[in-house]
Amino acid sequence: MVCIRQAKVDDLLSIQSVNAICLPENYRLNFYMNHVLSWPQLLYVAEDYDKKIVGYVLGSLDEESAVCHGQIASLAVLRTHRKLGLATKLMKSAEKAMQEVYGARSVSLHVRKNNKAAFRLYTEKLGYKIKVFEAAYYRDREDAYEMIKLLGPQCHQ
Repeated sequence: MVCIRQAKVDDLLSIQSVNAICLPENYRLNFYMNHVLSWPQLLYVAEDYDKKIVGYVLGSLDEESAVCHGQIASLAVLRTHRKLGLATKLMKSAEKAMQEVYGARSVSLHVRKNNKAAFRLYTEKLGYKIKVFEAAYYRDREDAYEMIKLLGPQCHQ
């Protein structure tokens, strides 16, 4: 049994570890600390029955936008816990908090062009649309799609 819950400061080292195992883009601990202190309602973890963190989503708000807009900085689930719907549950938790707590009207993210599984998750399960293609977006020069999703009944495409 895996539960989805809001992350705590005590979870940050485990979150950083999951990130390092799963993703090529890694962050320093102060990056996670800034997020949990700035937007505590937008950082969720998937925790297994042994209290081990097996996935996370890291959300934030675009503070420079005139309209409240959320962003997903990072999403990762350990390979041993994939295909259980955890990524979908993590994303929906962050999206719901963006809308209900902060009044966000949209959320965006970047996904590697070659990450077919993530692309399918975002488009087929979560309803994201491609906003723009960005050549050489990542540090390793891989291309990305910036994707966006409108939140709430007031936002229709």
